[in-house]
Amino acid sequence: MRKTMSLAAVVTAAAALVITPGVSSAAPVTEIKWAACPSDVAMPGLECGTLQVPLDYRKPQGRKTEVMISRLASKNPEKRKGILLTNPGGPSEGLTFPFLLKTLGLPQSVQDAYDVIGMDPRGIGYSSPSTCDMTEEQMADGSVPPYANNSADVRQRADEVKKIAEQCLRSSTADELPYNTTQNIARDLDTVRAALGEKKASFLGYSYGSYLGSVYATLFPKTSDRVVIDSNLPKTGWDVEGGRLMGRGVEDTFPDFAKWAAAHPEYGLGTTPQQVRAKFFDLAARLDQKPSVEGYDGKLFRFGTFTALYATGDAAFSQLAASWKAFDTGQPQPPQEYPEVPRVQALLAGRLHVICGDSAWPSSVGTYERNVAIDRVRHPMFGAAAANIQPCAFWPKPVEKQVLPSDRGPRNVLLVQNERDPATPLAGALSTRRAFGDRAAILTVDQGGHGTYVVGKNKCANDKVTEYLLGGQRPNDTKCAAETS
Repeated sequence: MRKTMSLAAVVTAAAALVITPGVSSAAPVTEIKWAACPSDVAMPGLECGTLQVPLDYRKPQGRKTEVMISRLASKNPEKRKGILLTNPGGPSEGLTFPFLLKTLGLPQSVQDAYDVIGMDPRGIGYSSPSTCDMTEEQMADGSVPPYANNSADVRQRADEVKKIAEQCLRSSTADELPYNTTQNIARDLDTVRAALGEKKASFLGYSYGSYLGSVYATLFPKTSDRVVIDSNLPKTGWDVEGGRLMGRGVEDTFPDFAKWAAAHPEYGLGTTPQQVRAKFFDLAARLDQKPSVEGYDGKLFRFGTFTALYATGDAAFSQLAASWKAFDTGQPQPPQEYPEVPRVQALLAGRLHVICGDSAWPSSVGTYERNVAIDRVRHPMFGAAAANIQPCAFWPKPVEKQVLPSDRGPRNVLLVQNERDPATPLAGALSTRRAFGDRAAILTVDQGGHGTYVVGKNKCANDKVTEYLLGGQRPNDTKCAAETS
C-alpha cells in the first residue's frame, strides 16, 4: 500500500471573452519535426516533436508556450485512416501513453489505422513544466485530500493548501497559470492536428482525459472525428462536485473486493462481505489510534484502499488483502518506489493549474466543513477525504467561462464506463451523457476498476470500441455483461 497521498494536478484576472467553439488557433502552424524522444521517455517505435502554441489563444500572435508530442506511427499506409490523439488522465504526462496502450493490448488493427499521438499537456512534463515550489511534504499530499475526521481537520488542511496556492501565485511560472486550462489543452490538440496536416482527428482519453475529450469535441465539432472517452468525469470535469464523487465511487466498488475477500478466509478479513466492510472501519480506527511501524495512519490506509480499487481481479485483490492482513497482524508493508522529486513537482503543479483554473471552486472553508460532514455520513468509507478542501479554494477566478459538453454537433462521442469505478463513478458518466444529448452514446460494463478499453479486458467492450474506431459506426447506448477469465 502506497505511503503517499498522490493520485493516479495565477494571476488574478478579469473574466474574458470565450473563444468561439469550432474556431482553432489563428496563429500560423509550423510542421512538426520528428526525432528521438528524451531518454527517460524513449520507447520502441516512439518518436517525439515539439510545437509552439499560443499561451493565450485570444492573442494568437502573442507569447508562445511549447508542447511536446509523441507518435507511434502506423506501419500500414494502405490501412491508415488518420491520427488518434490520446490522453491518459491525471492531468499527467502523456508522451509514453501510445506505447503503453500498445503494451496493454491496443489492437493491431487500430495501430494500423492510426498514428497514435501522445502529448504532455501544457505545464506538465516536457511541455513548459510548471512549478509551485512545493516541499517534499506538500508533494506527498498529492491531488486527493486526506480523510477529515472532523471540522478541525478541514481547517488544518485549509491552512496547508492555502500556502500551496500562495506558492503557486509567487512561483516563476505564475504568469502562465491562468492559461494552463483544459480549454487551452483542447485547443493545443487541434493545433497539433493542423500541424500534422490532418483535416480531422480522433480522440481516446481516460479519466481526466474524458473531460478533455468532452471539451475538445465541444470546441471543435468540425475537426473532431471519432471521440472515445473512458472512465468519465461528470460534465463539469474535476470541480468540487466531481471530486466529491470519489466518495461514492469507493462505495460502488468496494463490494467487489469485500465479496472476494470473504471467499478467501486465508486472509482473515471476514467470512461475509459485511464482516470485510467492518474490518475496513476497524483497521482505519486502529491505525488512527496507533499508526503502523512505517507511519501509516487511518487516513493513509483509506487512501491506499481507494487507489488499490483501481484494479480488480485475483492478483489485485490478493495484494490488497495481503496489505490489510499485514496491518491487522502488525506486520510490515512491502517497500514502495517513488518518482523523482522534480517530475512530481511539475506534475502536481501542472495538475493544480488545470483543475483549479477550469472552474470556480467555493472559497469558504465552511462550505468544505459542511461537505465533509455530509459525505462522512453519506459515503463513510472515503467521502470525508473526497470532499475535503483543495488549493483551488484559494485560486483566482478563471479567466474564461467553463466549457461544458454540448449537444450541438455530430453524433461522434462514445462514452465507455465501468459500472463500478472508485474514482469516476457511473453517476458522473451519466451526467456527461445527458449533456451531450444525441451526440453521444454510453457503453457500460458490468465490472469494477478504473479504465475500460484495453485496460479492463472485457472482450465485448473492447470489440465495440475497436469497431467504432475502425468503422465509424457508433453503437447506441448498450451494456456489456461481466466476463470471467
